[in-house]
Amino acid sequence: MSRDPSTDAGRVDPRRRSRLLGSDVFRLGTTGLRARPARAVLSALGIAIGIAAMIAVVGISTSSQAKLAAELDTLGTNLLRVEAGKTMTGEQTELPATSVDRVRRITGVEQVAGAATLPDRSVYRSRLIDPNRSGGLDVRAATPDLLEVLDASLVDGDWLNAATGSFPTVVLGSTAAERLGVSEAGTLVWLGDRLFTVVGVLAPVGLAPEIDTAALIGEPIAAELFGYEGRPTTVYERSADEDVDAVRGVLPGTVSPKAPNEVEVSRPSDALAAKNAADQAFTGLLLGLGSVALLVGGIGVANTMVISVLERKREIGLRRALGATRGHIRAQFLTEALLLSALGGAAGAALGAVVTAAFATMNGWPVSLPLGVIGGGIGATLVIGAIAGLYPAIRASLTPPTSALSG
Repeated sequence: MSRDPSTDAGRVDPRRRSRLLGSDVFRLGTTGLRARPARAVLSALGIAIGIAAMIAVVGISTSSQAKLAAELDTLGTNLLRVEAGKTMTGEQTELPATSVDRVRRITGVEQVAGAATLPDRSVYRSRLIDPNRSGGLDVRAATPDLLEVLDASLVDGDWLNAATGSFPTVVLGSTAAERLGVSEAGTLVWLGDRLFTVVGVLAPVGLAPEIDTAALIGEPIAAELFGYEGRPTTVYERSADEDVDAVRGVLPGTVSPKAPNEVEVSRPSDALAAKNAADQAFTGLLLGLGSVALLVGGIGVANTMVISVLERKREIGLRRALGATRGHIRAQFLTEALLLSALGGAAGAALGAVVTAAFATMNGWPVSLPLGVIGGGIGATLVIGAIAGLYPAIRASLTPPTSALSG
């Protein structure tokens, strides 16, 4: 007996599996978000804060490193500083008066200069200032080539030379000029019980911050007025990058052949690198706090999804009764959780980038934020969203249609 094909036109083969297109899954996943936008925004906010904190911390750290790298490129890492150390009994020693000349004769040395702190000497804005209010400023005798060796620059006036160094003239470090209220050359200051004319004001010296708080005078006038004997407190030396280690090894024995162990040699750029390492450790702590914030945001997403499943039991039951499989239900709620996390991740990434750019700009740093950090942040939110939405999605898929519709 033949069958009438028309009778099968409206029938559905029970063996055919029901499928959802990707666009359908996306549309269903946005249903809950569109139905409760305020809840979705608040849930995404937790994720956004965590990601923003992490991206901002990494961005600020990388911007700081970029600034340090640029600064070291400008200042150089080939500057060595020689200072007097201590004896075996703990007594402070002095560098020989011939230290600068001895260092100049070392093979590989390109530039050398010296500076000496003059004890019991201070600089004041006028003679009427209380002598006890020195402002932490000191007076140093400097050789004419100190400016070049330190790669320092002047914001006003000129540096000491053979002529001005023999007269009561002074060049102020940047901090010293600020504390004395001096902004330009030609001003008079009170130094060593007499007036000195300011002939120059220095910009901040990155590799020798001790110069920033000093009033620098020539060695001839220091010897004439203050009995300076020519013993430098610090010797600054520059050599080619490939010669730095070799020069560093022979400096103590060259400066003090009889007691090389009483001479201390350091590289100022190492201090900047050490500071950056300390900042990196602090960055790790902040990243940990950002991770906690992200975890809290993930818990908020999970909580939102569990409540959504409980509130939408009738919807789940109706869809199951109309033929939706458990996989369809799981896909719907998992997609909803992923979209919720992605929303927070995108907002957090944008906020973190803005904070990084603003902070770097305010501090005069180059803005450095690797794209991998942003991509990794958004990827982390998707992982958090998948984990947070997995249990609610499974719970929703296991809801029996009959109990869901009757509930």
